[in-house]
Amino acid sequence: MKKFISQLAGQLWSTLKRFYQFLQTRFGFYTLMVILFAIKTYIAYDLDFNKLHITKFYQLLMVIINPFGFTMLVLALPLLFRTRKLAYGGIMLLYTGMTTFLYISIVYFREFTDYMTVNVILNYSAVNQGGKAAGAITFSHHDFLFWIDIPIILLLLLFRVIREEKNPIRLGKVFTLLAASWLVIIANLALSEIDRPQLLTRQFDREYLVKYLGIGPFTVLDGYNTFTTSQVRKSAKPEQLDQVKEYIRKNYAGMNPTYAGKAKGKNVIVIHLESFQQFAIDRKINGQEITPFLNSLEHSQDSIAFDNFFHQVGQGKTSDAENLLETSTFGLPQGSLFAKLGNDQTFQAMPAILNQRAGYSSAVFHGNTGTFWNRSQVYKNMGYQNWVSGEFFDTKGKKSTAWGVKDKLLFKDSVPYLERLPQPFYVKYLTVSNHIPYELDNNDKDPNFQTTNSGSKYIDNYFETNHYLDQAVKEFFDYLKKSGLYDNTMVVLYGDHYGINNTDDKYLAPILGKSASQWTDLDSENLQRTPLIIHIPGLKNGGVDHTYGGEVDVAPTIEHLLGVSNKRYIQFGQDLLSKQHSQVVAMRDKDWISPNYASISGTIWDTKTGQKIKNPTPDQQKLFKQYQDEVDEKLAMSDSVNQKNLLRFYNPEGFKAVDAAAQDYSKTATIKRLLKASTSRNSTSLIAQNGGRSTVTDYVTNAPEINDNPASMTTDYDGVASGFETSASK
Repeated sequence: MKKFISQLAGQLWSTLKRFYQFLQTRFGFYTLMVILFAIKTYIAYDLDFNKLHITKFYQLLMVIINPFGFTMLVLALPLLFRTRKLAYGGIMLLYTGMTTFLYISIVYFREFTDYMTVNVILNYSAVNQGGKAAGAITFSHHDFLFWIDIPIILLLLLFRVIREEKNPIRLGKVFTLLAASWLVIIANLALSEIDRPQLLTRQFDREYLVKYLGIGPFTVLDGYNTFTTSQVRKSAKPEQLDQVKEYIRKNYAGMNPTYAGKAKGKNVIVIHLESFQQFAIDRKINGQEITPFLNSLEHSQDSIAFDNFFHQVGQGKTSDAENLLETSTFGLPQGSLFAKLGNDQTFQAMPAILNQRAGYSSAVFHGNTGTFWNRSQVYKNMGYQNWVSGEFFDTKGKKSTAWGVKDKLLFKDSVPYLERLPQPFYVKYLTVSNHIPYELDNNDKDPNFQTTNSGSKYIDNYFETNHYLDQAVKEFFDYLKKSGLYDNTMVVLYGDHYGINNTDDKYLAPILGKSASQWTDLDSENLQRTPLIIHIPGLKNGGVDHTYGGEVDVAPTIEHLLGVSNKRYIQFGQDLLSKQHSQVVAMRDKDWISPNYASISGTIWDTKTGQKIKNPTPDQQKLFKQYQDEVDEKLAMSDSVNQKNLLRFYNPEGFKAVDAAAQDYSKTATIKRLLKASTSRNSTSLIAQNGGRSTVTDYVTNAPEINDNPASMTTDYDGVASGFETSASK
C-alpha cells in the first residue's frame, strides 16, 4: 500500500513538474489564460446569467463549448509578436480587457436582466448619471472570482515563477492555432444550428445567442448588425417619407358607420392565442368540440369573427405578429424586427396612440423572460407603461413550461396588476401553453377529452393544448364577468401564426376530411388562417364575417371600433369592416391570397375550385399582375419605413414621440406605479371602484398547480398581493 501511495505521489509530482514546465512556454501560458477565462465565463453563466435557462443536456454541451473558440482566437493574436514583452503583455492586456467586459456585462445584467448590446455601449453617455449611478451598482460576494487571478498571474510573472519564454512560436504554428480557433467557432455554429435552426438569421432572443454562441460572438454579431443597420439608417432622408405618405393617403379605408365607435371608451384586452389555427374552431374529434368556449365566442352576436383571417409573419414569428398587430407594419424580410431593430426603433404603436388620443393606460402580461424577442426594449419604444413578464410570476415546479408560465396561471396571477390599472386600459396577454411541442403535464389534461391518434404526436398533442387554452380563456372570461370588467371591455382574440408544420399535413389531412395523397400547396396556404374574434358585450349585431384580411389590418379595425381615426398614422393595414377594404392578403414572402385566387411560390390557384390556373386569360393575367404589384408595393413601403426608421421623421397631428427612457419595468417600480395609480383620489382602477376590495378571490381556476381555494393567491404567488401591501405601508 505504501509503495502504491508512493508511486501515485511520484506520478502526481511528475505531472505537476511537466505542467509547470509547460507554463514556462508561450503556448503553455496562452493555454492557461484560455482555460481561466472559460472558467470565469462558466461562473458568470451559473451565478449571474440565470444558468442561461438551460433545459437539456445538448444546451449544456453548447455552453461548455462556446467560450473556447472566441477566447482562443483573441488571445492567440499576441503570439504573432516575436518579442516576449509584446507577446505576454498583449495576452495579459487582452485577458484583462475581456474580463472587464465580462464583468460589466454581468453588472448590466444584474440591473436590467438583459445582455449588454453595442447600442447600449455607444449610447452610454445618454444614460450615464455619473456618481449618482455608482451607488446603484449591484455587487455580489463572488465578484472577486472574476478578478483575483489577474494580480496573482502578474505576481507570478513579476517574481519569475512563470518565466517569459524568449523563443517565439513559429508563425506557421500560430496560424495553425488561429485556424483551429476558427474551426472551433464554426463547429460551435454548426452544432447550434442543429438544435436551434436559423439562429443567426432569426436572432429571436439574446439569451439564446449567448447560450449557443457565447458572450464574445454575441457581441461581435450584435456589433455587425448595429453597423449594417446604422448604414441603412444614415442614408435615410425625411423626404423619403413623402412617397410613403402618398401611398397611405391613396390606400386609406374609412370607417364603417355601422361599427364606428361601437366600443368607444371601453377597455381593450388583446389575447394572443399562441400557434392557434382557425381549423380548430368548430371542429369535433371523437365527438367532442376541441374549443367549445372559443366556438361560442365565434358565433356570439356580441362578436365579430373573421374566418378568412391570415397570419402574415416571417422569420420573427410571434414578434412579427405583435408588430403587425400593434403598428400595422410588416416584419422584416429576414430575421425579427424586434431583435434586429427594436433597440432604437421609432414606433407609432397602439399603446401610445390610445394613450394620447383617449387616455388609455397599458400593460402586457406574459410568463416568459422579459428579454425574449427583445421585448423589454421594444415595449418601451412602443409606449407600453407596464411589462409584467415571467420575472414577476412564480415559475417554480410545474407552474411553467420551457416557454413560460402556463396559461391558466398567467391569467389568474395577473389579477393583482390588472385590477390596479387605470381605466380605460389597453392590455395584451401572450399565452404560451399552445406552443410546440404542445406538451401538457398529465394533471393539466382534461380526463374527459380524448385526442386523435393521427400518427403525429404534434397533432395529437396540439388538440390537447388547444383544449387547455380554450379552458384558460373561459376561466378568464368568467373572472371578467364576476369582477365587473366584462361589460366595459372589448376583448380581441387572435392566433399569431401556424401551429402545425407542412411536414405534418399528411397526418392532418384525414382529420380535415382531405386526402393526404391529394394534398396541395393551396391546402397548406388555407391552413394559414388563424382566428380573429372581436368580442364587444352588447354589440348584438355581430356574427361571422367572411372578409379576407390579415394581422396588419387589426390595428385600424380596433382603432375605428374605438372611434379613433387612423388616417393620420403610417399604417399599412385597412379596417376589416370598411367598405374600402382590399381583400388581397399579402404574405411576408410576397405570396398572396384573395377570395378567388391565390399566388403561391409563383403558381396561381383558383381558390374556389382548388385547381392551378395553367393558362390564364389576358384579363386574368392583368388582374394577377395588379394583385402582385399591390402586394410588392405594400411590403416595399413597410420595409422602407422599418429598415430606415422613417417614423423618426414623422410627427402626425397630436402624437408625441415616446420617451422610452422614462419607462421602468422593474417589479419594484411597477408595483409602486400601480399602487399610486390605484389609490389616488380620482383613480379609475377596478380596485378603487370596489372601494379597495381586491377581485383576486373572484378568479376561479381548476389549474392543478394551485389550491382550489381562490384566496390562495397570496400564498401561491410569490409576493404580488404582499408586494402591494408592503409598498403601501412605506
